Amino acid sequence: MNVGRKISRPTFSVIIPTLDEEGEIAETVRRAKIALGPNVEIIVVDGGSQDRTTQVINQSAQVIPFASSRGEQLKRGAQEAHGTVLMFLHADTWLEEEAGSVIHNALTSGIEAGCLEFALRPVAHEKRYRLLERAVNWRTRRFLTATGDQAVFTTRTAYEQTGGIQAIPLFEDVAFVQQIRKVAAFKPVASRALTSRRRWERNGFFRTLVTHWTLRAAFHLGVDPHILDRIYRRKLRG
Repeated sequence: MNVGRKISRPTFSVIIPTLDEEGEIAETVRRAKIALGPNVEIIVVDGGSQDRTTQVINQSAQVIPFASSRGEQLKRGAQEAHGTVLMFLHADTWLEEEAGSVIHNALTSGIEAGCLEFALRPVAHEKRYRLLERAVNWRTRRFLTATGDQAVFTTRTAYEQTGGIQAIPLFEDVAFVQQIRKVAAFKPVASRALTSRRRWERNGFFRTLVTHWTLRAAFHLGVDPHILDRIYRRKLRG
């Protein structure tokens, strides 16, 4: 691991994979521009949307039509990016206004990769959602792991040392964080990634939670991500 390398004021490239996200993508892009500055490069890699996802973006981001798995979408977006810092952002995850400054401060202190704090939107007062946020953030701090809901970021140098994101259909984010920690100083930073509660509400809170944690455990045990993706689609998407 290379610890202590510092970076000057970064140029951000944000890679967002999409599939039928017309209701979310425009606001996600708008907030990313506010948080990361006017020079941010935003690359939307679309997985074959049947709605108006690519139209609602208009001229606010570069759009790459690329019907494939999310891992392959992210990998393609990183290949097209020009920034010194790459961020992998879900289409339903909003950045807070101070995110760019917080990330910059972390990078100038020698951190080379990291993630934001997990939070749900709109703010829910139900205890189960608050416990979920606390559990995810505790896991991140304790084990230095993260998911795509936490806006994982990395310097380009560190990204290239990993060989890039794996072109797998599920848990590509978890696998990438495992790889980046082998070559770079990784740390969560004090700004929130605000992710929509929609999938917990659509599929049921406990059903979603148990399915995700079961599949993640299977992934860590070495089960093929393609098999896990088929199970995920059957249980939660279809």
